[in-house]
Amino acid sequence: MDFVGTYTWPNLRYLLTGFWITLQVAGLSIVFSFILGTVLGTVRYAKIRVLSRVLAVLIDLIRCLPLLLIIFFIGIILPQTGIRLPVFWAAVLGLSLFEGAMISEIVRSGLVSVDKGQIEAARASGLSYMQTLRHVILPLALRRMSPPMVSQFVSLIKDTSLAIIIALPELMRHVKILSGSNHNFVIPALILASALYFTLNYTLSIIARRLEARQI
Repeated sequence: MDFVGTYTWPNLRYLLTGFWITLQVAGLSIVFSFILGTVLGTVRYAKIRVLSRVLAVLIDLIRCLPLLLIIFFIGIILPQTGIRLPVFWAAVLGLSLFEGAMISEIVRSGLVSVDKGQIEAARASGLSYMQTLRHVILPLALRRMSPPMVSQFVSLIKDTSLAIIIALPELMRHVKILSGSNHNFVIPALILASALYFTLNYTLSIIARRLEARQI
């Protein structure tokens, strides 16, 4: 193990550059998956005849597939059909689709958990179904679904490492390349990567616990 050699500024900068890519992919995927999951979960909750059933099948299909397979399909199989995406956006798309499907179930469960009495009171006050959904049901549900949603985002951040299969230059790929240049760098590089992942995910975990505590 060569900690001194591993932690020279050029090597640190190289690893941090990979971590920056990880943060960008994770950040965009969190935004897109939240939007997608909220829309899908709300539509399923609204039980719009054919559309809700079709979405239920698609969501279950995506949730039952390994994320690695989805990323592999978008980054490697699709280009063979003529549909080519930059590696960065292929990773974002794969993560957003998979996590969006997961979040949609969190959203749907949160909406279902809202007390029917509050819904009936809102309707009795003259609000339409869509107004009740927007101004009453969704805000109440968002508070309840915040803790599991943050936990899902923690999983998303860790899952960005799976994009190494399509050669995304994220943190773990940079660790692999740096370790390949000198076997003495393997353990120090992995320790640094672990520290970076831990710091980020532990921060989000604290946020999740505080949000959960506020619901009690």
